[in-house]
Amino acid sequence: MTDWAPIAKEYDPLKAGSIDGTDEEPHDRAIWRAMLARYVPNKGVTGDPHLTLFVARLNLQTTEEKLKEIFSRYGDIRKIRLVRDLVTGFSKGYAFIEYKEERALLKAHRDANRLVIDQHEIFVDFELERTLKGWIPRRLGGGFGGKKESGQLRFGGRDRPFRKPINLPNMKNDFYGEGSAERRSWSREGTRDWRTRDRDHERSRDKRWPERERSWTWGESERERDSKEERSRGRERKDRDR
Repeated sequence: MTDWAPIAKEYDPLKAGSIDGTDEEPHDRAIWRAMLARYVPNKGVTGDPHLTLFVARLNLQTTEEKLKEIFSRYGDIRKIRLVRDLVTGFSKGYAFIEYKEERALLKAHRDANRLVIDQHEIFVDFELERTLKGWIPRRLGGGFGGKKESGQLRFGGRDRPFRKPINLPNMKNDFYGEGSAERRSWSREGTRDWRTRDRDHERSRDKRWPERERSWTWGESERERDSKEERSRGRERKDRDR
């Protein structure tokens, strides 16, 4: 994880589908389609990609004149391309703005993001189609856009950067006998120690058993002797009374 970064430096559909960029298997059909896609950037697009700003989430009623009025505050604009539907001619809600200077591009990228235009909060980023290696658009399962198939999100862009992954150490479970051979041998030796202790205890108990028997027999003889003496004394008392 030494090369980890919150913003993708090279587009990978599998990483873009993961919240921290660590997934190893796709969990979405769109990711499969993006991995199998062979996308070539549109050759009809002209202009310098390193001076082009991508503007999304526009109000469908926003026009080129409105965009020029707002984004010309950051610098001189060379070209504005509001993407429209080929059949209906209606706006698709995003546009590309090419500046004449890099300073104006950076200023617009910094200040125009989340700007409200025609009651819509817009999203601003650099153009990625011609600048980010391996780029796959959202219509082919890629991109950094919002929800689409299976409600999945895409990460690694400015709007949703990667979260820093949590690196957990590999913990070995010794409960089922896993672990080092030294630990297992130590446990076997421990069982041997307990067994020898049990055997020694049994032997000592066997040795003490005859002594206990002798003490018990001695106790019984004493009690019998005492009872005999009491009987003899009782007889003497009876004889005296007579």
